[in-house]
Amino acid sequence: MASSAASSVRPPRPKKEPQALIIPKNAAEEQKLKLERLMKNPDKAVPIPEKMSEWAPRPPPEFVRDVMGSSAGAGSGEFHVYRHLRRREYQRQDYMDAMAEKQKLDAEFQKRLERNKIAAEEQTAKRRKKRQKLKEKKLLAKKMKLEQKKQSEAPGQTLENQTQYNEDRDPNAPAVYPESVIDGNQENQFWG
Repeated sequence: MASSAASSVRPPRPKKEPQALIIPKNAAEEQKLKLERLMKNPDKAVPIPEKMSEWAPRPPPEFVRDVMGSSAGAGSGEFHVYRHLRRREYQRQDYMDAMAEKQKLDAEFQKRLERNKIAAEEQTAKRRKKRQKLKEKKLLAKKMKLEQKKQSEAPGQTLENQTQYNEDRDPNAPAVYPESVIDGNQENQFWG
């Protein structure tokens, strides 16, 4: 019996520190106090309120109990019933109009987003193509420079060998000169 009483005894709770009463003077101070209180225990879950659902008219009843007749002599209480029914119907129609307008605006927004996305992709493709051209141009210039450097370091064909080659070719074809023979001024004429 004593053992069960000892096991059911809880350890004492840690005592809270007394806090000074601070009255916020404006909204910023109030928000600051709330944040300080939240940050005292960061492990504690923060309650995040869910988004309020949109108002929607209640659905029409499946069975209508008080059907208005077409007979004359309706009592004075019937007017109020009619007034409530009319107000509810107007609310329902307004709701349907608002939802149709919202759907129309959403569709327009989605179309605009799609147009903007396509335009951005086209612009990106255009810029990508331009970057690729510049990259290829730089690579080609680098290759040409390396070839010129190789030919200047180790001359391969002499001018006599090249003229012999040109004589063996078709006489109507334009003459081909090795790059090592062409000096810097003439190079611009051939290679742009």
